[in-house]
Amino acid sequence: MAKQAKVDKGKCIGCGSCVALAAKSFKIGDDGKAQAIVPAGDDEATVQSALDGCPVSAISWQGN
Repeated sequence: MAKQAKVDKGKCIGCGSCVALAAKSFKIGDDGKAQAIVPAGDDEATVQSALDGCPVSAISWQGN
């Protein structure tokens, strides 16, 4: 299983920074919170930039 980003909806504030940084891997859902697109459409480095850019650290890797 490849690494996949996961958004913690309890922490997410819906700021959209992940969408701005990795638009093929994240979107804002109907609840106003970010959600990961599976499979991610961006390369791992781009997804990592979204993880690093999240102001509330709501995104993490799952899988290996």
